[in-house]
Amino acid sequence: MKKSSLVLLLVTLLSLFNCKKDDSKTDKPDYQSKLPNYSNVKLDKVFSDADRQLDNKAQILSQINNYYDMVWERGNLSGSFLVAKGDDILVEKYRGFGRENSQMPIDKDTPLHVASVSKTMTAMAVLKLVEAGKLSLEDDLTKFFPKFPYPNITVFSLLSQRSGLPKYEHFDQSIKPKPAELDKAFITNQDVLNILERDKPELARPSNTGFMYCNTNFALLALIVEKVTATPFPQAMQEILFKALGMDHSFIFQEKDIPTAAQSFYNGQNRLYPLDNLDLIYGDKNVYTTPRDLLKFSTAMFSDDFLKPELKAKIFEPYSNEKAGVNNYGLGFRMKVFDNGEKLTYHNGWWHGSNTVFVHLLKSKVTIVALGNKYSQRVYSAMALSGLFEPFPFEVEKLNKVLNGGKANAGNADSANVNASHYSE
Repeated sequence: MKKSSLVLLLVTLLSLFNCKKDDSKTDKPDYQSKLPNYSNVKLDKVFSDADRQLDNKAQILSQINNYYDMVWERGNLSGSFLVAKGDDILVEKYRGFGRENSQMPIDKDTPLHVASVSKTMTAMAVLKLVEAGKLSLEDDLTKFFPKFPYPNITVFSLLSQRSGLPKYEHFDQSIKPKPAELDKAFITNQDVLNILERDKPELARPSNTGFMYCNTNFALLALIVEKVTATPFPQAMQEILFKALGMDHSFIFQEKDIPTAAQSFYNGQNRLYPLDNLDLIYGDKNVYTTPRDLLKFSTAMFSDDFLKPELKAKIFEPYSNEKAGVNNYGLGFRMKVFDNGEKLTYHNGWWHGSNTVFVHLLKSKVTIVALGNKYSQRVYSAMALSGLFEPFPFEVEKLNKVLNGGKANAGNADSANVNASHYSE
């Protein structure tokens, strides 16, 4: 064999070996399953297509604007507001400032903390991984965390808020002596898992026996996303959702963002709401985004291309039916299931001085977004606008009270006891 041929053969074999070696080193899950590209969705159209015009558009626009004037302008709220049908924006308003000393005027490109509305996006990232075959709703948590001490808790248990796990924000009260992690300036999602595995705090209720809203569920889901993708959650969310959907002003809040991200303030004041040691836990909160980006997310969920139909249908099923009532929870979404068979799907949020509303109406394809960063229960009244588009009698009644000068915080039946603490809704 000629020397040149031998060298070529050796180079080829070495190349093949290195390729195999690299494949084994970089064998990361293919979590970036194909998504439709919504980055070019035109959001500056208002009733531009005749077939999408509302029958009573002038009246509806008048009522929405009257609502905004009554609640946001007269209430001196700070934040972002948007109502859209499909990808057509009907009303869009911004007021106030994102940072101290009247810095960062809030506009369409100003990301605000959406608090527990983050759960809707964490849930969708998890479901994209389910769709890609990288995990299952029936997977037990011990598959991801071998030392996890609570039996029969699955990915589904977390998404549907039925795990019964203790709330991490109460660890300092329920675990004695207090875990050392809670003395850190900022505790992490991994710290939450470590405390559960080591200290084994008692379940708040037996698992899978009923609904119990719990931030721990979604903090653990974020860890599962990290485990499956071998990627930090902030980066995984960019790849799975934000970049794929053209949500160019969305990110997961991290310590590096403290000097530049929008802040939140106390009720009716310009006094800053300070950070505490729970502020860097993500999955349950800490998505920063804009109404237009949330509209892209909502528009994608209306599409048949975002998730397989059978998987998307699971999102909006009411899974906690042990107790009679209107309120229920699907997979990362709250809902109100009325006696007339109608279903209002949404999620509220609350963290420090931030109050948020994200309504995603399945029949009318209407999106309502209200993001406030100066604490006020009145922000939650935006959900009452859903009664303009679908037959939700109670929401119509609440909206009428607002427009007729009644209590401006009508529609906040879902919010937690606002005097109890600053924990997310």
